[in-house]
Amino acid sequence: MTPEEVGERLVTLMADYQPDAPDMEDATASVSGGGPGHERAVVDVPVARWWEAIGTAKHNGALGCDFFDWLSAVDELEEGFSVLCHLYSTRRKHSLLLRTRVPREDPVVESVVELFPGATWHERETFEMFGITFARHPDLKPLLLPPGFEGHPLRKEFVLAARVAKAWPGAKEPGESEAGTAKRAPMRPPGVPDPAEWGPRAGDK
Repeated sequence: MTPEEVGERLVTLMADYQPDAPDMEDATASVSGGGPGHERAVVDVPVARWWEAIGTAKHNGALGCDFFDWLSAVDELEEGFSVLCHLYSTRRKHSLLLRTRVPREDPVVESVVELFPGATWHERETFEMFGITFARHPDLKPLLLPPGFEGHPLRKEFVLAARVAKAWPGAKEPGESEAGTAKRAPMRPPGVPDPAEWGPRAGDK
């Protein structure tokens, strides 16, 4: 099947399974870029049907997405978080990217560990880095950060201390040296406060 057919097939299967589900109007299929031979089907589904969509992609014979590749998230600011899962069919040789959106306040999505045990670490990392809870995950505990760490480093409002203490995007640009005369004005990434307004100051106790 082409990427277009893969996406349309999943949306149709879910609509046929629950034809009266009011949230199916939010399920849409598209195709990612990447050039010839690299496109993939992309299906956006309501968060309430996240587990069902991934289960359908795995168990339906025409789709047969039996290989779990990865799961992560993207901080969309006011729009919440996009949760993404990439699957592949080892028999039919096509891939599928599923996406759903969770709110910024109390972001929760159902765990897919029951369908793909390999998702365990991916969901733990996403929980740790974005603060997204995966309901029914068997052991949703920290994976990478040290005990007692506060905050979620991949949220866009999280301030990285290194970005405040060190010039960005680097101490030197290509072609520059300590003796060079042409240097760009220092830049700060979006959301990083001025060093004079953040962190310890001379005279602070």
